[in-house]
Amino acid sequence: MSEDDAALLARCHHPLVRDLAWIVLAPDLILTPWPSRPSREDLGLEGDDRLHAWLGELEANPQGLERRVGDTVDGRMGHYHERLWQFLLDTAPGTRLLASNLRVHQGKRTLGELDLLYRRRDDPTPVHLEVAIKFYLGLPEGPGPLHDQARWIGPGSADSLATKREHLDRHQLRLTERVETRTTIRQHTHPRDIGPAPEVAIQRQLAIPGVLFYPWQTPMPEPHEASSDHLRGHWLHWCDWRRLRDGLARGTRAAWLVKPHWLALPRDEAFLPLHQVEARLAQHFSRPSAPVQIALLDPRAHGRRHRRLFIVDDSWPLQIPLPPDRLPDPDTTAPGRSRAQRH
Repeated sequence: MSEDDAALLARCHHPLVRDLAWIVLAPDLILTPWPSRPSREDLGLEGDDRLHAWLGELEANPQGLERRVGDTVDGRMGHYHERLWQFLLDTAPGTRLLASNLRVHQGKRTLGELDLLYRRRDDPTPVHLEVAIKFYLGLPEGPGPLHDQARWIGPGSADSLATKREHLDRHQLRLTERVETRTTIRQHTHPRDIGPAPEVAIQRQLAIPGVLFYPWQTPMPEPHEASSDHLRGHWLHWCDWRRLRDGLARGTRAAWLVKPHWLALPRDEAFLPLHQVEARLAQHFSRPSAPVQIALLDPRAHGRRHRRLFIVDDSWPLQIPLPPDRLPDPDTTAPGRSRAQRH
């Protein structure tokens, strides 16, 4: 994020409002042939003054956001992320939410589910938006060449950027090509939403914010399709923690990040003395344990004051997800996109 974006985020105090602001401001991890997320102009939130006023209203009256997010605060991060998008599209000045988690059936068989269906307030065309929030750690040695997306795996080692990218490209974003999906969409929209044309085109978009964590002290190139401004962090094994700690500036503070609040970092006053978080890390890794994400704050630094870290057990990863059978073809364009538009 730019310094201006960080300053805008710093004005938010409520944790849900901070995460919502992060979604608006954070860049996507990768740029694919598919059209990307709704812009701030689409949302009616162009200009920092307008976005700040909208967020300020939520800070003063967060009840609607709290109701929408509700039971996902202690649940899976994917569900939490989707609820934030639902609220954003439903309440932003420039958009209107038509449906969410819209299941598509073929008889008794479920073909899939559309994350979000919305429209711009000045355009009746329905837009299918798929969203994913992802945090991937890069493996210096792994499947495929150096830039392969299969080398970027989740902290739980259950998936990779390559498998997620393929699932979105070959299944989720192509659901609207099916007759069953278009029938379902017509059943969940009103004529005033989709306009008079019975077979109006359905636009498709992808939003995939998150963070790519590069190995500490091991050079590694970014993956194929990585956006130029994607958010970055580092990861290291617990056995390397002391070496990293000894190189930190005096007065560095730390925060232990707990799901689902891996989005916006805590406010500066929430960061604790480093030794307190280190003691908790030592207890956590006294036996084989799950990876932990923390944030560091150098209060005396100018510019980039915050740093994200993933600390993993010394045996991590115990497994590496297999690459998809058929990786995305960089020479294949999505519908409606020319090759020139991809570069």
